[in-house]
Amino acid sequence: MKLSEVKQILQTAEAVDFELENGAKVPAHFHVTEVGVVAKRFIDCGGTVRSEKVANFQLWDANDFEHRLKPQKLLHIIGLSEKALDMEDLEIEVEYQGDTIGKYGLGYNGKSFVLLSKTTNCLAPDKCGIPMEQLKVVATGNACTPGGGCC
Repeated sequence: MKLSEVKQILQTAEAVDFELENGAKVPAHFHVTEVGVVAKRFIDCGGTVRSEKVANFQLWDANDFEHRLKPQKLLHIIGLSEKALDMEDLEIEVEYQGDTIGKYGLGYNGKSFVLLSKTTNCLAPDKCGIPMEQLKVVATGNACTPGGGCC
């Protein structure tokens, strides 16, 4: 989901709610502690230099159980970020604390923003040396298994 889509939803939203794909709710007293731009330059396993840039929201919940972020307040925070950071209309990545900081894509189900699981993948399958039939297993499986060819 792009930043422009979030802003459009917030224009008419009555509340700002987030949930995980499994339906678990982010506590209603969450804070958006950061809105930023994250740029990453890297080289893939095939030697290709790549870059990625995303808008980043960091969600955090504290013990201030009465806190509620209103749609207009989040729009204001986004507006400040756009000006101060010269932010483009980027895809959004959300950081949210679980056992460690998780990174999620963002969707919307008509009522709540949904934190979408992200996965890793080989960006140079033609140079990786893994046969295509094994790549398909890796891409659709949830975890590496001994002898599975993905480790």
